[in-house]
Amino acid sequence: MERVLGIGGYFLRAADPASLGAWYRECLGLDADENGLWQQGAGPTVFAAFESGTDYFGPRTQQTMLNFRVGDLDAMLAQLRAAGADVAGETQEMEGVGRFGWVTDPEGNRIELWQPA
Repeated sequence: MERVLGIGGYFLRAADPASLGAWYRECLGLDADENGLWQQGAGPTVFAAFESGTDYFGPRTQQTMLNFRVGDLDAMLAQLRAAGADVAGETQEMEGVGRFGWVTDPEGNRIELWQPA
């Protein structure tokens, strides 16, 4: 059986694509080129389905949630707060999995940040 090799892209609708792309580069350090190509660091990726009624992603209109791995969750959240980003006040820890925090991008998409254990 042929299998997928990894995630090849994540695509967002945006009212202002250039501005939203700049936010991801400037606030999260996502170093993508002019075509959106980004060479990410090696590491785990989680693929999971959630119940349709979950509030975990934020508003029910958001059907998916992007999760970025980070090396230092506290430093990333402080960086985002300093940039004026909408950062959730709480973080969460799952034993053996890691720590989680959340930020909402300028177009209202909730993003999860994960510092693996």
